[in-house]
Amino acid sequence: MDIILKYFPDITEEQKKQFAALYDLYTEWNAKINVISRKDIENLYEHHVLHSLGIARVIQFRAESRIMDLGTGGGFPGIPLAILFPEVHFHLVDSIGKKVRVATEVATAIGLKNVTFRHARAEEEKQTFDFIVSRAVMPLADLIKIIKKNISVKQQNALPNGLICLKGGELEHEAMPFKHKTVMHNLSDEFEEEFFKTKKVVYVTV
Repeated sequence: MDIILKYFPDITEEQKKQFAALYDLYTEWNAKINVISRKDIENLYEHHVLHSLGIARVIQFRAESRIMDLGTGGGFPGIPLAILFPEVHFHLVDSIGKKVRVATEVATAIGLKNVTFRHARAEEEKQTFDFIVSRAVMPLADLIKIIKKNISVKQQNALPNGLICLKGGELEHEAMPFKHKTVMHNLSDEFEEEFFKTKKVVYVTV
């Protein structure tokens, strides 16, 4: 939890409580339904929560924005972002029902009011949003093809509406077809921990 305060020192007492509650909740749920590698649960705050919050280093979503987290798994990046941006609505979608259940239970337990959930494949979701966020769900080209229909034409943020995803490793080739619409941010510029050395936030205007 200290690592969250290190980089986000201005969060409210309520947000601190919500972030602090995540470890026990995910540990308990992960024992029943595996949403995080069992070996990795002790790195929850660095590898999952702070990693999710890397998106907030690229954009501060305006109040009333609508964000879809596609392939949310157990709730990443959607739940940490929903804690950080309580005035923004997050819609968390995953094709695996038991993972959606974990994310729903965690959100309910910490009292998140700005999230909705759907057990569905990405192709089935027809609503529109300002941004789609995602964590290494699939190659960029496949993801963009699926989510184009979900991007709202109404603009209300500092960046044009589009896709913001967390990815690692070598991405130049993957992003090549979208190079004029893509901006990559190295999370190693934001967070000094070794884990972030190869991690990026990839923003694509859609």
